[in-house]
Amino acid sequence: MELGNMDWPWLVSYFFGGVFAANAIPHFVSGAMGRSFQSPFAKPPGRGLSSATVNVAWGFFNAVVGYLLVAHVGAFHLRATSHALAFGLGALLISLFSARHFGQFHGGNTPGLEHPTGDSTRTSSK
Repeated sequence: MELGNMDWPWLVSYFFGGVFAANAIPHFVSGAMGRSFQSPFAKPPGRGLSSATVNVAWGFFNAVVGYLLVAHVGAFHLRATSHALAFGLGALLISLFSARHFGQFHGGNTPGLEHPTGDSTRTSSK
């Protein structure tokens, strides 16, 4: 599929669709598991913890926005390389950002060391 002049707004939409779709996953899964997790509604935003219920709702909202940006803007074709790359790049970049940002709170940036909650990320086999 050729990349025409009118395709770039679609690609921007697919990029942000990937961002929202990937962002839905940690919030929805954490909430569904009954775990609190950072969200924009916590105090301070993005650092404090929100309840499991808030995270399920936030994750679902992100999934709906991601769906709307992909399925209702332009004509997304999974086999169109430019469409899949735009979506995938958005998902990859938000995931890398999230790994670094949330890793500081959950020990993911320094595996094996104690993190601020006092929980060790390594399990001992005694």
